[in-house]
Amino acid sequence: MKIAISATGKTIKDLLDMRFGRCEYFQIHDTESGEVKVLENQGQSASGGAGIAASNQLIEENVDVIITGNLGPNAFEIIEKASIKAYKCSNITISEVIEKYKNGELEEIKMSGPAHHGGSH
Repeated sequence: MKIAISATGKTIKDLLDMRFGRCEYFQIHDTESGEVKVLENQGQSASGGAGIAASNQLIEENVDVIITGNLGPNAFEIIEKASIKAYKCSNITISEVIEKYKNGELEEIKMSGPAHHGGSH
């Protein structure tokens, strides 16, 4: 199983980034092989549609699960259509995020957060 986590950095000591579409990195953790792949988020520099760009990037990586803070309506819709489960987590280290996921302690995101139009919020 591949788990994508929105992250502020490239290691498991870095924090989960609460922003999905504008996070700096995605860490993709393969639970079977133990492999970790770090991607720079393509949505981060998008002038608009950051969540869409980020969602499509993760779909291309064939992830099964996304863990982040919030998903905007567009990202939520794309991820839901791709049958990827999304979970909400707070601003804790990536290693803690993975532990909480494995223990079934994360809340599934069943509806989108508010839309963010433009760069600032």
